[in-house]
Amino acid sequence: MKILKALIVFSSCLLSVVSTAFAQQDLKLWYNKPAANWNEALPIGNGRLAAMVFGTTGIERIQLNEETVWAGGPHNNVNPDVKTVIPELRKLIAEKQFVEAQRLANSKMFSKQNGMPYQTIGSLYIQFPGHDTVQDYYRDLDISKAISSVSYSVNGIRYKRVMFVSFTDQAVIVHLTADKPGSITCNLSMHSPMHNYQVAVTDGKLVMNGKGDSRSGIDGAIKFQALVKAVTDGGNIIQDDTLLSVKNANAVTIYIAMGTNFKNYHDVSGDAGKRTAGFLDMALKKPYDMAIKDHIAFYQRYFNRVGFRLGEGVVSYKPTNERIKDFDKGGDLGLVPLFYQFGRYLLISCSQPGDQAANLQGKWNELDSPPWGGKYTININTEMNYWPAEETNLSELTEPLIQLIKDLSVTGRQSASEMYGARGWMAHHNTDIWRISGQVDKAFYGIFPTGGAWLTQHLWEHYLFTGDKAYLKEIYPVLRGASMYFVNALQEDPDHHWLVVSPSMSPEHDFMHDKTVGAISLTAGTTMDNQIVFDLLSNTIAAAHALNTDEAFADTLLAKKDRLPPMHIGKWGQLQEWLDDMDVKGDKHRHISQLFGLFPGKQISPYRHPELMEAARNMLISRGDVSTGWSMGWKVNFWARELDGDHAFELIKQELKPAPVWKGKIEGGGGTYPNLFDAHPPFQIDGNFGCTAGITEMLVQSYDGDIHLLPALPSAWDKGSIKGIVARGGFLIDMDWDKGKITKLVITSRLGGNCRLRLPNQLRPAGKFSLRAASGQNPNPLFLVNEIKEPIIADPDQLKGMTFEPTKVYDFNTLPGKTYTLVAN
Repeated sequence: MKILKALIVFSSCLLSVVSTAFAQQDLKLWYNKPAANWNEALPIGNGRLAAMVFGTTGIERIQLNEETVWAGGPHNNVNPDVKTVIPELRKLIAEKQFVEAQRLANSKMFSKQNGMPYQTIGSLYIQFPGHDTVQDYYRDLDISKAISSVSYSVNGIRYKRVMFVSFTDQAVIVHLTADKPGSITCNLSMHSPMHNYQVAVTDGKLVMNGKGDSRSGIDGAIKFQALVKAVTDGGNIIQDDTLLSVKNANAVTIYIAMGTNFKNYHDVSGDAGKRTAGFLDMALKKPYDMAIKDHIAFYQRYFNRVGFRLGEGVVSYKPTNERIKDFDKGGDLGLVPLFYQFGRYLLISCSQPGDQAANLQGKWNELDSPPWGGKYTININTEMNYWPAEETNLSELTEPLIQLIKDLSVTGRQSASEMYGARGWMAHHNTDIWRISGQVDKAFYGIFPTGGAWLTQHLWEHYLFTGDKAYLKEIYPVLRGASMYFVNALQEDPDHHWLVVSPSMSPEHDFMHDKTVGAISLTAGTTMDNQIVFDLLSNTIAAAHALNTDEAFADTLLAKKDRLPPMHIGKWGQLQEWLDDMDVKGDKHRHISQLFGLFPGKQISPYRHPELMEAARNMLISRGDVSTGWSMGWKVNFWARELDGDHAFELIKQELKPAPVWKGKIEGGGGTYPNLFDAHPPFQIDGNFGCTAGITEMLVQSYDGDIHLLPALPSAWDKGSIKGIVARGGFLIDMDWDKGKITKLVITSRLGGNCRLRLPNQLRPAGKFSLRAASGQNPNPLFLVNEIKEPIIADPDQLKGMTFEPTKVYDFNTLPGKTYTLVAN
């Protein structure tokens, strides 16, 4: 009976169609009960604004965010007092007095401010008298349209709510209808966990005014306002001091506008009230039917670029929470494309050009002090947010991240100069809306001076996908400044005379423990640092060459790069995390930082460096699969680069297990909440984005000098299709496969130039072009491969060798804007 009832509700909402057509497979999250907590509510957003819809019948809660509501105000957290400590630390580390170095850093390396938290505005509550007990309940989030809905019956009347955050009209819009005239009666009120806010009713509008909190001696500078206006068809509206009451309406459209005084990270001179009123006036001018149509059209310009199907495209009849619970039982491959496209949905909904970058929460947060402050953690998490952007055809959505990096290239000059006595710019492992660049948290976590350098990888990758030289010219000074810092800051290792970053750490990990000091993390020349600096210097050199500029500086960087340490393979065949062989076999730490060169870096190749690929694999096996949600998302990418699709799919299965209940500390691994949010735990959005990127890497890779198709296809994904994926060089990929072999491949060349394909099976051109066997370096400069040093191997007998499926590599010439089709023989 439960299954039958679910099918009836499903069918009534036009979801019961079993489709074998390609058209986007199963793109609704749906449920047969309201959200019991925030991790069951459904996220909607337009980049600047965000909301969580609970779908409760008696009292609907719509939790609200505006992206610039943060605590504190313009400042940088650089502590110039540490400048005299840095030389002492470097000396102690060079002498391998790591305990004393950690002791010194713990006592003297700190900031008075450790970053400001992202904060909520509060919630709109809509009370529906007599709606506590309902029948035929249904709610959903249609990610093909960016619309959430709730429907149910009370006393024979069918009620429906439609909710979206308009991209085009900059308001949260709630549309209430019933199938019997005069049936809608509700009360509207607002509440917030913020410490400083007021609610009143003025001129027929519910008005909330508030301020961001003061923290760590920094006054709250953000002023925010939310305006709520109800427009009725029939019925009437009654005003109270803090309440709007709608009586006996046929339909109601509720508009929620929000704004702040924030202009940029150093200017909060805007007028929150004027800005919010402007947003509301704009939204009210447009009829609802046109507003929803414009919203969908805007959203689908991004979303519809990519289609993904696995298997026969059968739509599951189960609610999404049950699909998650049962996924590891098999038989529901359709959940993978839904989870994949949900990641794209989230990025479209929280990172629009001109807005702020996606933070640890994306833009969705119900607290005044969210976990880890909801900041930008730049020792992996912020970077992970944008891994899927270029390759899943959302390149424009990297603009907020690019602007964040530009801002840091300004504020980061202060930390470079006042902390390290260096030119250029740098940032540590955290920043926030105020673009702080100093150390955040205690020395164990905070002395990570390569966070800014890691971010710059996205600047270069954007160029490799777009070929936009005007953009490259614009961001070249940012790359140059980041490289200039390391020209000054790299230190000579006394044992081998390599150039290394000191002091530094492998993110959040220790290599020894002292009874009095505790965990020891500070050292020099960690593998991740070496890889990040190699990446940065290589990219800056290539950018200078592409722009035909700055030849002398490029030569300086080349000389520095040649003195970086090689990678090391340790005594049990592992890729070492530190210069010294100190890795503990079986250590399950969530960060696997020494594999940056495998992903997102491009320094470890199965075809050019199989010994490093094997050493990375040994480290992955040692660390295990189960970990925090974002760590498992990263591991999907690692195993994809290892060309092991079955293992990558095992990580996806772990990711799609129900998340454990958050009890204030990490217990066991992460997983997925009923609303498909990734769990660290608690919620962190980077795992969603990391998994979407990883699935793409399983199907298409373009980092190793060619476009490798189906490089890590799981055996369970023997049939499928992916449309609209983008490879480096500006190549658009549409691909169908069956029994693990490509049946049809359509490539659109946006930029022209040589296209090099690495194929799992023979294909032939279906048109007037020809393939030729590839040899040597790819002549397309957007596929440049930077040669690395040979690794130092402690014990070659520990490496057993690896074998990979045979592939065929071909070149063919392309013209800009032309499409090329290949089919199976």
